[in-house]
Amino acid sequence: MAGLNTLHLAHLPPSLAVHVALYQDLKNAAFLHQQLLAGKVEFEYALIDASAIVSTTHILAAVFRAVNDLVNDRLKSRNVHSEIVFALSPNNNIAESFRRFGIADDTTDLLVIKISTSAKITHESVKQHLSTSIEGKPTDFSDETLARMADLARVRKIYKLSAPAVTKARKNARENLPVMNEDRGAMEHGTKEIEVNVLGLMALRGAT
Repeated sequence: MAGLNTLHLAHLPPSLAVHVALYQDLKNAAFLHQQLLAGKVEFEYALIDASAIVSTTHILAAVFRAVNDLVNDRLKSRNVHSEIVFALSPNNNIAESFRRFGIADDTTDLLVIKISTSAKITHESVKQHLSTSIEGKPTDFSDETLARMADLARVRKIYKLSAPAVTKARKNARENLPVMNEDRGAMEHGTKEIEVNVLGLMALRGAT
């Protein structure tokens, strides 16, 4: 559903709720980026360019790893929110992970994640802050929406995957045009194949 989603991931402490919101047509990316760079505590979120995310599983795998590392005192970056961005990376370069996955001044589709690291961080408090800070249109946090936003050529480049030609179905999806059933099936298969490879590369980095 559009708006803020609050999730509880299996095998993680229930108190560490995951608050997720997805926005399109973002108008104040440069402002949000600057707040993040300035280290403003009230803007301590994982602010991710949604064009680099292929599915809910892709981002939630990164969230699980980051929160699990928080619980086990294994964070390699500044906090759990920066660790989420880092967890998406196929290598150990933290700065590079922010350039590849983090918000930029020209970001138009934004994925926002906040972890309840204290009792003060609740669904309502996050919802209120986002409503006054994000100038964009809330949209569904779903595989379908993320697939439409994803720039598969960019994702393939980040993870160094082979790059077949962009299909007509993918182009239509990004432009909100009708997609034929047979094209939709091919498009979904292609996205799923990328997801499997991406998750494998993320896990491999964790083993090194």
